[in-house]
Amino acid sequence: MTETSGLLARLDDRSGLDVLWRLLPEARLVGGSVRDLLRGVSVHDLDMATPEPPEIVQDILEADGVRVIPTGLSHGTVTAVIRGVPYEITTLRRDEQTDGRHAVVAWTQSWEEDAARRDFTINAMSLDRHDRLHDYFQGSRDLEAHHVRFVGNAGRRIEEDALRALRFFRFDARYGRGTPDHEACTAIAERLDLIDGLSAERIASELLRILTGPRLQETLQAMQDVGLLARIVPAPNLVLLQRLLMCEAPEDPVLRLSALGHGQGETLAECLRLSNADRDRLRLFDSDRPDLAPAMSADDVRRARVEQNLPVLLDRSWLLQASLMGAPSIEWNRLRDRLTQEPQPVFPLGGKEARDAGIMPGPGMGQWLAKGRLWWMNHGCLPGRDACMAYLLDEMGDASE
Repeated sequence: MTETSGLLARLDDRSGLDVLWRLLPEARLVGGSVRDLLRGVSVHDLDMATPEPPEIVQDILEADGVRVIPTGLSHGTVTAVIRGVPYEITTLRRDEQTDGRHAVVAWTQSWEEDAARRDFTINAMSLDRHDRLHDYFQGSRDLEAHHVRFVGNAGRRIEEDALRALRFFRFDARYGRGTPDHEACTAIAERLDLIDGLSAERIASELLRILTGPRLQETLQAMQDVGLLARIVPAPNLVLLQRLLMCEAPEDPVLRLSALGHGQGETLAECLRLSNADRDRLRLFDSDRPDLAPAMSADDVRRARVEQNLPVLLDRSWLLQASLMGAPSIEWNRLRDRLTQEPQPVFPLGGKEARDAGIMPGPGMGQWLAKGRLWWMNHGCLPGRDACMAYLLDEMGDASE
């Protein structure tokens, strides 16, 4: 423990903390807020821990008029809201039982015992109201050395929650440097079967966060080396993903996932239980229509805008550029500009026009409109209502002869 750290002076506003420390003087800042204060970066979430049980915490706060949300009483967590700012407050805990996914916890009075159940040393520090840093596992030293390592035995931490295998690589990408911790990588490689016990949603959440993080290619290669990446993404295509990154494509996790699992959109969506929106994006990324190329004519650009929505067209253009070039391209950028600037073409006929032409609702109307739409698209999506009606009326006349 350091006598004084000077960390609290780095907070822009500690008025809410002062309220909480007046009511809960034994509470401390914990986790990411302490880590970020040490790094000298902006702190977004001020999470706290305290020896008092959650029900007592709630009673103390509410008695002073503080709004309290019981966000997770069974896990010892309440959220205090002061001047619109949330503060998550969790009772000190120890793990009584773990199954690789969930933990049964009990309250404790020991700060070191609570710190010992946390994942990484850089997340196990705490800061009290006297500005004293409590660092039981040399997390500040590891943070300064850009070394991400598990608290205590790496294998045991992973057995407690297998998701920590993925979290390790996400944190190492952000806070590590160079070769990842050897003990951690060995422990992960020896416990890959535990990944199968995790929910697909938890895996997807971590993977998508990794895909938008720093040192992406280096991180994914490290995951591949220990066998973790192939466990969650069948036949990962690191080459295509690297080419996408070289194209300077947007930092979109689903776009990057599509490159990583190229051609496996449906499989990935099912394995990771992605949202319907992300599932649809992956499926459309794998489509080969409409054709996209920098030399597309104006008619082809309009047709493309009709066949697929603009965001998907832009995403597919990046994947095609990565596949064909793997480098920045003025020509592909110009195509994206053309696609973006082109007003959305809209087929000018609908049910009203069909009824005006004597077509009754039903399959015949749909066929009539589809025929007109195909003619309209073949003419570059330019003919207006009158031209489309004239074409279809002529076709109807020819058919009646």
